[in-house]
Amino acid sequence: MHIVIMGCGRVGSTLALKMEAAGHEVAVVDQNASAFRRLGRGFEGRRVKGIGFDRDTLREAGIEQAYAFAAVSNGDNSNILAARVARETFGVEHVVARIYDPRRAEIYQRLGITTVATVQWTVDRVVRRLMPQGSVPELIDPSGQVALSEVAVDTAWVGHRLTAMEAAAGARVAYLTRFGQGLLPGPDTVMQEGDIVRFLSTTDQIPHIERVLAAPPVHE
Repeated sequence: MHIVIMGCGRVGSTLALKMEAAGHEVAVVDQNASAFRRLGRGFEGRRVKGIGFDRDTLREAGIEQAYAFAAVSNGDNSNILAARVARETFGVEHVVARIYDPRRAEIYQRLGITTVATVQWTVDRVVRRLMPQGSVPELIDPSGQVALSEVAVDTAWVGHRLTAMEAAAGARVAYLTRFGQGLLPGPDTVMQEGDIVRFLSTTDQIPHIERVLAAPPVHE
């Protein structure tokens, strides 16, 4: 597949090398030619000097044949504009823009532009590590609002239905791991000793889920 990447900073260059190593054809766009040095001599893709949201520059990078486009420069405005041009002008289906401002990222996410809010993502990860009983989200959606998290559960929950845990925590059990195997729970699935439970919830629900499940159940 052909991938076009706007921005050849640390993120863009690392992404380009990873995509090429995976066997894809890659073109990198940056208005600063010296930035291409981050790609190294072994990079075989295209290096296109120009403004990432300029249509002629994007055509030179092969946007008309692109399967995906990633806007990961240091500018929110440039990333959003380039993402919109790639999607709306050239019809690229898989488009992602990196956004530093989490409020703007949420707005553009609602408009259908997939965004990666790097600041929100980093803050959430740090907070999870700092909390005494903090779970570490294994997956956070691009807006930073929804997370898949492994949550520590008090052993007193063993023998109780997962539906009781969901009711107490106010969140959904996505799946659990039992004897090293993933298991999708049903309405009658009961917690067993050694089970690892993962919840799907909004990020702001995680502390509440942790507090509830760190204590024995009040009732089933």
